[in-house]
Amino acid sequence: MTTETTEMPILRSPAAWGAVFSMALCVATLIASEFMPVSLLTPIAGDLGVTEGQTGQAISISGIFAVLTSLFVAQLTRNVDRRLVVLAFSALLIVSGSLVAFAPNYLWLMVGRALLGLAIGGFWGMSTSIIMRLVPTEDVPRGLAMLNAGNAIAATISAPLGSYLGDIIGWRGAFFFVVPLAVLAFVWQWLALPSLPSRHTAGQGNVFRLLKRPQVALGMASITLLFMGQFGLFTYLRPYLETVTGVSIPVLSTILLVMGLAGVAGTWAITQALRTRLFSIVILIPLVMAAIAVALIGFATIPFAVGTLLLLWGFFGTAAPVGWGAWLARTLPEDAEAGGGLQVALIQFAITVGAAGGGLLFDQAGWWAPFVFGAIILCGSSALAYAAFRNSQGVNP
Repeated sequence: MTTETTEMPILRSPAAWGAVFSMALCVATLIASEFMPVSLLTPIAGDLGVTEGQTGQAISISGIFAVLTSLFVAQLTRNVDRRLVVLAFSALLIVSGSLVAFAPNYLWLMVGRALLGLAIGGFWGMSTSIIMRLVPTEDVPRGLAMLNAGNAIAATISAPLGSYLGDIIGWRGAFFFVVPLAVLAFVWQWLALPSLPSRHTAGQGNVFRLLKRPQVALGMASITLLFMGQFGLFTYLRPYLETVTGVSIPVLSTILLVMGLAGVAGTWAITQALRTRLFSIVILIPLVMAAIAVALIGFATIPFAVGTLLLLWGFFGTAAPVGWGAWLARTLPEDAEAGGGLQVALIQFAITVGAAGGGLLFDQAGWWAPFVFGAIILCGSSALAYAAFRNSQGVNP
């Protein structure tokens, strides 16, 4: 399958890179907001008079609303200029951050987190299709890499930053810290985003209709297993590093930071290769990650080896979504909004299932079990990616 045979009217000249950067800032702010509670559960619970388990549901509720929004955003906003849709979700981020920071009780905290889920699902669900209209076709992987770089940085620093700010200005101050960033992203998008009139097609009515196409079904299944395997392992890296490898908290924080920086490097390194070797990348990366997962078991007590392996995990793991974003742009150029929504919903589902499955194995079988689980699932992702390639026509692996 090649993009040359599909006519897709997109903005080709000049490329709106300022708009892409503004969206990358919004993505970073969204992800930082999503994972901020991880390091602040105890003070939030104490202040609002609820248990830490209840407070942890603030993360779950945002994921649930993100799934629902990503599935239906294209249909519900089918006649609305995409510039206004993006600005609306950015405004929701501002409202969410403010509600959480000033929440008088648990109910308002959950309302604020639900609004964050709406913003995450809507913004991420439409991001690929909007990037396709902001830059030329050949620069789409580069634009997606920018978004994933913001994602990698925010996912890395959100928990330690939340903990640090919580100690200095309290948990409410930590949450409010993202509001000025959200305002900046909103204003920047207001100034930089061009008008993007809706291009509604019949395919947007039901996102699951896309799964009738074998390559799409196989690709989406591979994406689901990729994130399920990745987060089945990644979620339990901290207890692994602390109790098995035996690193100190400062060393642990350094390792996580280096993983994030490696992820940023990975997103940039992959962009050139994606133009000619798309399927080779999405097939090989899960296999490399599976090998790393197994090696982390074998070298678990050697800190330097573990640090090196996790650097590679960050490099390849963060680059993988860029590859699948490019696949989506190539495979569904006229259904990118619906396809993007379906992809985001499956990713959120996979993260939830992977983390839950890894946690069950961690408790029942031991620390090594999530690593084996992740390796097996990642091999399945690679196999499905190869099947998607075999199903495609005229694409070099």
